[in-house]
Amino acid sequence: MGNNAIGSNWEDVRKELFTPAEIAESDLRVSIIGELIKARQEKGISQKRLEELSGVKQPIIARMEKGSTNPQLDTILKVLAPLGKTLAVVPLKTVNNE
Repeated sequence: MGNNAIGSNWEDVRKELFTPAEIAESDLRVSIIGELIKARQEKGISQKRLEELSGVKQPIIARMEKGSTNPQLDTILKVLAPLGKTLAVVPLKTVNNE
């Protein structure tokens, strides 16, 4: 029997299901949250302590880290500041997907 799968790996499936803009947005979100988690862990700060430092409630921080919410920019900035981090606007990398 033939194989009717969409793609042979996740990257192929992603390209079939999502537009390049959707993929870029998802990758950016994952990158930002990954850096937030990394910075928090490197500083040895719990989510509860980060709540105290940032004013952002711990359940919101937990949902951000799990990726189950789409936080506002000001919320991300509030959480990043006590971690000694901020966001920067930089040129997009040009990727040839051919």
